[in-house]
Amino acid sequence: MKSKKLSELIIKTFKNSGFELSEPDVLLDSEFIIERSGEKFRSSMFTFEGENGKIMCLRPDLTVASSIKYLKKKTKSKIYYSGQAYRRSKKKYSDFINDQLGIEIFGSENQIQDDFKVISTILNSAKKIKSKKIKIKVGDVSLFKRLINSLDMPERWKLRLIRHFWRPKYFEDLLKRLEKNSDIDAETFDMDKKRFYEMKKSDPGKIIAGRTILEILSRFEKKIKDPRSFKEGKKIVKIIRSFLKINCKLFQLEKKLLDFTKKNNLKKNIFNDLKSLQNLKKIKEDINFISNYGRDIEYYTGIVFEIFAGKKEIARGGRYDGLLKSLGAKKNIPAVGAAINLKNI
Repeated sequence: MKSKKLSELIIKTFKNSGFELSEPDVLLDSEFIIERSGEKFRSSMFTFEGENGKIMCLRPDLTVASSIKYLKKKTKSKIYYSGQAYRRSKKKYSDFINDQLGIEIFGSENQIQDDFKVISTILNSAKKIKSKKIKIKVGDVSLFKRLINSLDMPERWKLRLIRHFWRPKYFEDLLKRLEKNSDIDAETFDMDKKRFYEMKKSDPGKIIAGRTILEILSRFEKKIKDPRSFKEGKKIVKIIRSFLKINCKLFQLEKKLLDFTKKNNLKKNIFNDLKSLQNLKKIKEDINFISNYGRDIEYYTGIVFEIFAGKKEIARGGRYDGLLKSLGAKKNIPAVGAAINLKNI
């Protein structure tokens, strides 16, 4: 009964903020998700074979499920949902059912306004259901991309580091290899080169892991032409590690980034657009910025945040401007959303 009352209270807040109900499908085409979004969901999905032989799965993620429904033109652009996501976990005794209440804004036309709308709406809901002190952790994965693109290193290393930022263990391995100026071995490179020429015979419009064959070929062609020797790896890694240690109160962020660019002799304008983050200063709660935060979800592209009541995480979300294209849209559709974890309230 308590849970039902809390849910009703949260939903009322969502409605008052202009969000409309949309229930995403529970059953999804698992091959579609894997093909469009990569392999990241495969190990966590609950799959089964339907009567027609198609492999289906229980929705592993409500943002992905809501995005698919939006692309089918079956939902408004500003929605809320109430439901469960089903995912396996490597953690012992963890529940594979996650009860969530969430909101999404698809086709977000004003990034600053919509980022604030989502965070403030979730925060208002959290304050109504929790008496403990509220704390917020915030990051912005786009700042990392800006840093990497500003550094003087081979293009293939930039692509590699940006692409694998969301995989901390593998990313750390990449940094160690970059530090020692060691690249992929010749055998692996020759195999990739062979695949490249085989792929050139395929349909350039075919989708593989969210990218067309044409996009994959274009990226790999840059790799082939890129110089393979690189002597500044140690210096570059030192700069990257220094950036990933930035942890401060949100109001200190601008100065921290300015000091960082000066210390490392970087261009001052790398982080010149912080408007979406700065706009969060209007929120009176305790907000910490962590540059190394928010990389565990592959599809985030901008602001990411978590809201805590005491030590419990009760909500999280972020901006994901590339997800809908990976799910079949013809171009990137800006979007931002968040969900409350009902298990922790």
